[in-house]
Amino acid sequence: MKTQESMLTLITKDQFLNHWQGHRLLTRKVIETFPEKELFEFSIGGMRTFAQMVSELLAIAAPGAKGLATDIWEELDEKDRSGNSKERLLELWDKSTDEINLYWPQISDNRFQEELLAFGQYKDKGFCTLLYFIDNEIHHRGQGYVYLRALNIEPPAFWERQL
Repeated sequence: MKTQESMLTLITKDQFLNHWQGHRLLTRKVIETFPEKELFEFSIGGMRTFAQMVSELLAIAAPGAKGLATDIWEELDEKDRSGNSKERLLELWDKSTDEINLYWPQISDNRFQEELLAFGQYKDKGFCTLLYFIDNEIHHRGQGYVYLRALNIEPPAFWERQL
């Protein structure tokens, strides 16, 4: 007996973007919560600073949305372009958010099911790649929460992701 895979929509494309942007909003709040000096200097157990982790997230998010939309994948570039300025890091974060919003409508629906090679090195289906972008951000944001707690600073409530 031959079975046919059925399409089941659990979430719309716009709902997915809102979910992702909710996570980005919360990560932005974590960046804002850090004292500037500690954002660029504090680490625990040899881990990177939170600013360095944010630079990784910036290297993935908007370039990843562009890659999904255009199949043009830039080389991952995690260089910190903030000049050790929290204000500049937040500007870069906001610019990245705007770029995601620009490229998102250009991503075709079938692109999420296509196998692709993100950044020339990560082979997976489009939706898996996108979920990785979000999972990676959550992971690093969790590290930021640990840093803030170690600095005796109350982090933002993790459930406050509403746009």
